[in-house]
Amino acid sequence: MDTRQLAAFCAVVERKSFSQAAERLGVTQPAVSLQVRSLEKRLGRKLLDRSGRRVEPTEAGMALYRGAQRMLALEGQLIDELEAGEEGELLGTLEVGASTGPGSTVVPVLLCEFQHENPKVAVSLSISDTQSVVDRVAERELELGVVGAARRHRGVVFEPFFRDEVVLACPPGHRFAGQTVTLAQLREEPLIVMQEGAGVRQVIEDELRRAGTRLRDLEPRLELGLQESVKSAVAAGHGVTFISRTAIEADLAAGTLATARVKGLDPAREISLVRSAGRSPTRAAEAFLEFARERL
Repeated sequence: MDTRQLAAFCAVVERKSFSQAAERLGVTQPAVSLQVRSLEKRLGRKLLDRSGRRVEPTEAGMALYRGAQRMLALEGQLIDELEAGEEGELLGTLEVGASTGPGSTVVPVLLCEFQHENPKVAVSLSISDTQSVVDRVAERELELGVVGAARRHRGVVFEPFFRDEVVLACPPGHRFAGQTVTLAQLREEPLIVMQEGAGVRQVIEDELRRAGTRLRDLEPRLELGLQESVKSAVAAGHGVTFISRTAIEADLAAGTLATARVKGLDPAREISLVRSAGRSPTRAAEAFLEFARERL
């Protein structure tokens, strides 16, 4: 079976659009349409329902999609093995995505150390919010993801990676610094939060819900999209925030931020690895996973 046809078909199923599939594959839309039509003609089955606003797989198409994912993954593994050097040297590429917390702390260090030991592996890291990373892994744009909250998604598998405490950060010298405060006291302070989709925000929303309240009850004053922006705003004295302890270790050591505890809350998050449910990891990805687990 022509793997180019299968790749085009899988891209359409994942993107639910011929034009977006073409963009992902770096070809024209007519080329993708031709590959899919040729595949349908060869199999004598309708594989895609084109009647709605989005392209959806038929029952036969979904069955083929699951098998095609395995076949394409196997092809990638075979190519990796054949391209390996005579001494089994690791080659290829490793594309990883991470949410802002682990993406600005642990993951870059791990990737740099891994690449130093495997210099012929081309490594790339893209950083965005948790939901975007999960979506891109599901769409097979990324080999692996590292995120701060496990969100339900049928196209991916989450694996525990390491545990990260979430703390209340404030400026040094703030009345909260080093103290345990109540939710009532917290309501008196300007609260800065990460935008929706951020892993830390989901952890805090869940923890507050368990405590019988909601984030909006704390009346957040400012919502920011970047973790660095949140840290800068807090350090400048504009408010307090919930944030990953790992993300502010350097700031705590430098004395530019301090922490506090909130009575009745014990927020922490499981940093998770994300991989596609229908895709076997490449040799480079398997090697990185083993490398990372040995160091965490």
